[in-house]
This record gives sequence, structure tokens and C-alpha cells, in this order.
Amino acid sequence: MSLPYKGTALRRGAIPIIIGTLLLLMPLHTGASDEPTPGDPLTEAPRKQVAIVIDDFGNNMEGTTEMMTLPIPLTVAVMPFLPSTKQDATLAHEKGHEVILHLPMEPVRGKKSWLGPGAITTDLSDDEIHKRIVAAIDDIPYVIGINNHMGSKATADERVMQILVSICKERNLILLDSRTTPKSLIGKISMEKGVPYTENQLFFDDLYTYSHISKQMARFKKLLHERNSMVAIGHVGPPGKKTFQVIKEAIPSIQQEADFVTISKMVKRSVK
Repeated sequence: MSLPYKGTALRRGAIPIIIGTLLLLMPLHTGASDEPTPGDPLTEAPRKQVAIVIDDFGNNMEGTTEMMTLPIPLTVAVMPFLPSTKQDATLAHEKGHEVILHLPMEPVRGKKSWLGPGAITTDLSDDEIHKRIVAAIDDIPYVIGINNHMGSKATADERVMQILVSICKERNLILLDSRTTPKSLIGKISMEKGVPYTENQLFFDDLYTYSHISKQMARFKKLLHERNSMVAIGHVGPPGKKTFQVIKEAIPSIQQEADFVTISKMVKRSVK
């Protein structure tokens, strides 16, 4: 003998309510896999960044034409007051590269004749230093920043660097420390004044042989494996065509793990 239900509510309403509750508690299946997929922006780590700076444009140097044809964004550092200064800066801008002033600055060792016109030396007055830096900036079309040409003595001089960084702040320019000396004060003073800056981490062609430049590129790639970003400097001039060839050959392998960017994408800013 079956027992009767107690009340009509259980007979008429309880079963639909129970089924509805169970449906709400069940996980929703959309047909998509719960496993992360390659390329998913929520799961993929940010891409590494690489900035390559090429120094010494402005004097019709060997390798100029080749460097401008590299199929990556470059930062083109142009020296002021030279025969092809404006031409090189304009061409770089037209090709989508970034233009910075390659400012001649006094080294600890070396001849002043190596620096070129308008060089910044530590024996100049404050007014003369200011005047020369501003004139050099104004000589470069499309300039967005400054890096030092030579400068192992000047970049370690507090007075000179205070003037340089202050001008960059006034003119809304970034700074790249070429790091020709570990005593450089560019980073310290830039942070104090709130000027965006970054630092070179490797020279490709401090020696001009193809063998050395290739070894430096191998070192560059090794460092990139260990870091999230890298800045490196090459040159037009005596090593220009060799440096161009080494960079060109390395582009595909570098692009497997990093994006090429201009130097303004790599700057550090103060916490102010």
C-alpha cells in the first residue's frame, strides 16, 4: 500500500522547483575548452622588447643607406651641424624611425677634434653649455631625445648634467645614456628631475671586425633570454655595413621572442 503525499504543494510544485535548482547549480558548458589557448591575451606573457639605436648619422657615413632600409623600427642618432644632418634626420623620420640628437660630449681620453662641432666640454661656462645644447637640438629635425656621443668625462660631471637634463625637461625630450662610463649621472639626475630616460646595455661594434660584431650579437641574444628588454647601440661609419649585415641576419631569430621598438617605448620614468 502506497502512502499519500502530505499536501498538494509537494505533488504539484516541488518537482519543478527541485529540477530548476539543480539546473542552476550545474556548470554552464559553452562548448569552448577550459584549457588556455595559445595567443590568449589573458594567459600569454607580455612580449619582450628590443630597441636598437644607430649612432653617428649626419656626415654621409658608410652604411647610412643600408641602415635606413632595415625592416624594423630604429632609433637614429644624428650628430648636429654636419653635411647630412638634416637630410639623414628627415629620411629617418620618413621611414618611420625615431630621431634623437647624438650630442658630442667630452671624453676622459681622446682628442677634441673627434667630437665635431658644438661639443659640450667641462671647461665651458653654464651659459655656453646651455647655448650649445639648445642650438644642437634646434639643428635636428624631428628630434625627440638626446644621447651622448663619447662623453665619459662630461656625463660624470654634475654641473654639466644638471644643465642637460633641465633642458630636456623644458623641451619635453627623453634621454638615452650611451653608458660610455659607469660614473655617468644621467640616470640619477633624470630621476630627480622627472625626465624619462633609459640606458644602453651593449655596443655591437666597439671593435670594427665582423667577427667581433657577430660575437656581440650572440651576447645580445643571450642577455635577451634573461631579461624582458634590451637596448643596444651600433654605428654607421667604419663598421656600418658589417653592423647592418649582422643586425639584418639576426632579425628573424630575435623576433621569435621580442618586438623591435623605438627608444621612447623603453624609457623609465621617476615616481613623481
